[in-house]
Amino acid sequence: MTLQAKLTLGSVLLATLIVALISAVDLGNVMQLEFESTLDGAELLKSQATFAVTEALNRQRAIPLSAALRDQALTDRLRKLVTASRAILEIAIVEPVTNVILADTLPTRLGTIGIPNKGFGPLVTDTGWLAKVRVLTRSDVEYYQLQDSLGPSPDKPVLYVRVIVLPSLIRNKMIPTLNQTARIAVFSVIGAVLLTFLFSTLAFRPLGHIGHMLDMVAKGEFEPEKLAPEKGATDELSVMASKVSLLGQRLRGAQYEAADLRGNIGHLLQDLEDAVFIFNRERRLVFASGSVEKFLGKNRDDLPGLPLPDVFPPATTLGLLIAQASETGRTIRNRRIPMGAPGENQVGLALVLLSVDVLESLPGITGTGSGLLIRLRDPEAQRKIGHQLQTADRLAAISRISGGVAHEVKNPLNAILLHVEVARSKMRRGDTDVTPEMDIISREILRLDRVVKTFLDFTRPVELNLGNVPVQELMNEIVELARPQAAASKIQVEVRGDAEGAEVRVDRDLIKQAILNVVVNGMQAMPDGGNLSFECSVSDDTAEIRVADTGAGIPQELREKIFRLYFTTRKEGSGIGLAMTFRIVQLHDGTIDFTSEPGKGTTFLIRLPIAV
Repeated sequence: MTLQAKLTLGSVLLATLIVALISAVDLGNVMQLEFESTLDGAELLKSQATFAVTEALNRQRAIPLSAALRDQALTDRLRKLVTASRAILEIAIVEPVTNVILADTLPTRLGTIGIPNKGFGPLVTDTGWLAKVRVLTRSDVEYYQLQDSLGPSPDKPVLYVRVIVLPSLIRNKMIPTLNQTARIAVFSVIGAVLLTFLFSTLAFRPLGHIGHMLDMVAKGEFEPEKLAPEKGATDELSVMASKVSLLGQRLRGAQYEAADLRGNIGHLLQDLEDAVFIFNRERRLVFASGSVEKFLGKNRDDLPGLPLPDVFPPATTLGLLIAQASETGRTIRNRRIPMGAPGENQVGLALVLLSVDVLESLPGITGTGSGLLIRLRDPEAQRKIGHQLQTADRLAAISRISGGVAHEVKNPLNAILLHVEVARSKMRRGDTDVTPEMDIISREILRLDRVVKTFLDFTRPVELNLGNVPVQELMNEIVELARPQAAASKIQVEVRGDAEGAEVRVDRDLIKQAILNVVVNGMQAMPDGGNLSFECSVSDDTAEIRVADTGAGIPQELREKIFRLYFTTRKEGSGIGLAMTFRIVQLHDGTIDFTSEPGKGTTFLIRLPIAV
């Protein structure tokens, strides 16, 4: 159902409800007026009947009370009173003690026992419309009465004058009025519905125009001349139509810009070493770029529109795996796949790295899981890039180490130069006692020799004894080595791990030494105790070991220096530990990084490749 239809239906229902409520109130008022009119008439008849009985008794004082009440003139007078009102059924004169009817407008009731009925006055004045409706619609007969007492006092009545009211007679009296009111209500509802429909049609016509504009914009068929709103209109819907028209013009311009952007992106992707393919929901190729010819041996321009099996035949291992991923919706990340069919002599690339992603949505396509993104990569090119990155990392590491060594070499050289100048100055003055200066120069030369030897030892090639080591087991060994010192320093050790079954190919002793250097630094950062936590985890092809302390943290200005050789912030420190750790991790094709927050602690993250 459209919004216009919903609004129209809602307006009709609202108008119908309002008219129905007004009609119901009107009918209720008519019913209340009839009940009040009947009550007034019954009260008047009761007064007249009481007067007639009193007059008859006063006129016949010589005869007994029961005989005086059987006076035919009194009976005729009471019957005239009953016939004057439609809702009054009878008037009865009742003896108070025995409830025997002594006189009645209905002859058959004389001498019978009169049963008291409910009061008609409370029904009219103390009940609501629903109670009155139930009384009028009852299937069984229910009587109500008005009663007056005759006697020396109200507490000692001699006779009761009862006026009996039958509500069903009121209903019969109300039927003509109710029919007329109901006809008026029906005509009012019909008129309200027609007027509402007419008003809705006129009021929502601009809304339909806006909907038509939006449909054309969505279809890409926007024409400003055809869709322009009426000029001079200032109502809200007309203003909205103007804004939709402006939006359509901007979208039309954006379409041209997007086309230019797609062209530029296409030119950019043509230079990629990878091949990228995008399939729509029907698994037809909508985009192909990169080194397509290198991987498939087909012209890229001939591929768009082809179904998935034609681009990647299911007879090949690559095509079969892509078809399975398309059906199951599972993603694939950098999986090494043979290009051809089993046993086939492959021409060109023998292996590729395959990645498959299910796209949640594509432009112009509705529904979930509507697209498929496939990327093919050359593992040899990937390996070369990896080696280039590792070389760059190692050159950066050498630069850091060289910076620390240069700083350590500069200090003794400056001291030697200074004391040479002092000795030369003494010699000019004829003072040949330069022994103190020679001693200092000698010590600085020895210090310089130690620095150079340490650097040579640090940079000398290391023979790695590689082997597969379980990550969880490696971390547990490091934790057990650190526990005694941590307990002595009042440091709580926490261990968390989720690396069961994962292994890294490392030199067990060297990697333990590297991580222990980090652990020792963390404990030294907590002289008054704290928490030292270990955590290991595994991602796609990397194992991660985290060592976190709750020490003072590393100041921002020192963070880029902590891996330099000889850099230390402690008087007794050598400045070799973290530099050695950095070197060992680099030798294992891993990375080490850290995050630190002053006053809260430092976390070191060591990443090592998973053993193949």
